[in-house]
Amino acid sequence: MHPESLMMSHSYAPSAASQSVKPPVYHTSTFVFDTAEAGKAHFELAYGLREPNSGEEMGNIYSRLSNPNLQITENRLCLHDAADDCALFASGMAAITTVLLEFCKPGMLLLYSMPVYGGTDHFIAHVLPSMGVHVIGFEPGTTQEKMRRMIDESGHELAMIYVETPANPTNALVDIEECAQLVASYRSDEHEPVLCVDNTYMGPVWCSPMQHGADLVVYSATKYIGGHSDLLAGAVLGKSEHMLRLKTLRTFMGNMCDPHTAWLLARSLETLGVRLQRQNETAQVVARWIREQPEVERVVYLGFLEEGSRDQQIFKKQYKAPGAMIAVYLKGGEKETFSFLNTLKLIKLAVSLGSNESLIQHPASMTHAGLEPEKREAIGITSNLVRLSVGLEHPDDLIRDLAAGLAAMQLQRLAPIVDLDGMGMDFS
Repeated sequence: MHPESLMMSHSYAPSAASQSVKPPVYHTSTFVFDTAEAGKAHFELAYGLREPNSGEEMGNIYSRLSNPNLQITENRLCLHDAADDCALFASGMAAITTVLLEFCKPGMLLLYSMPVYGGTDHFIAHVLPSMGVHVIGFEPGTTQEKMRRMIDESGHELAMIYVETPANPTNALVDIEECAQLVASYRSDEHEPVLCVDNTYMGPVWCSPMQHGADLVVYSATKYIGGHSDLLAGAVLGKSEHMLRLKTLRTFMGNMCDPHTAWLLARSLETLGVRLQRQNETAQVVARWIREQPEVERVVYLGFLEEGSRDQQIFKKQYKAPGAMIAVYLKGGEKETFSFLNTLKLIKLAVSLGSNESLIQHPASMTHAGLEPEKREAIGITSNLVRLSVGLEHPDDLIRDLAAGLAAMQLQRLAPIVDLDGMGMDFS
């Protein structure tokens, strides 16, 4: 069956919970063993002291290790990405940092795409180097040959290539298959670098990175997977051997998702397909409209890629739809851009993305404020860029709200020329 159908029942038997059609929330810290022998068997598997017998699964011990709600949601998330296993975390950053800490050891090299989410960039550029990890960033469009030179000239063993595509907030694309080929060329019996892809911007419906060679896929599940701006969570999916390492580290770091949040995620997964379909359709209408407005310098949207360009070739190979994220460059600077943002009523001025309500933010002063100004400018995060995440509202209403914001920009531009106060007009 299709994932959309399996999301309603996969990995849960009503007979296990008084015939409840939906799984209950397992608010418990610990679990009872039927016998001492059963407890011993559980811990033998938990600590890897032996291989499981045929049909044997690790039972529940303690909710820091696992919990029925985590198991249900992790198993359902595996369906979209066709992954061996999944691990849920307390936030997207908890998922990302756990991956980086497990696979990037002191003295090794991390090659990563730019831009990435601001929190990810800070951890990579400032925290990992303090631990002895060497990091090099590359911009979208960098050839495989140039990336190879970056790795070889660094003089360090490659630990990981970390890719965020489409990039937050510019929608820039990176070819996952090319990165996978590059990682594979550095593998040996003694060393196995990995490719990790942050797929938050597209969600598991519009892209499946493992089908293109990724070893690990990370999500801020707060975004499309959660979809309602009412939880924080992260997820990592991948091959069994990699996930065992991550789940072991998660056990000792204690940064797993809590049972109630896992239950909320399972609820949200049931509507993920229809939500993303509607958001994608609405975003296309909004993007076409805003691209034609005189106050807009340019729009970066995956539905507008130049025919025959490298980006369009990557898009056709990797993605099923252009998605619901729109990067809008307005005419003007911070003052005019803030005037636009401050006028919006229906669209919420807030960080995050992928929710059922439309959200807009100013990356240069908000999510990516921690980047050095020169770095922000070089990767396209300028003072006139706004990031729009399209939700489930009617496109006509979103366009009306955006039109009011653009009109406010026009008035802001006219204010120094026309003495509006002297005319007795209040445009505040």
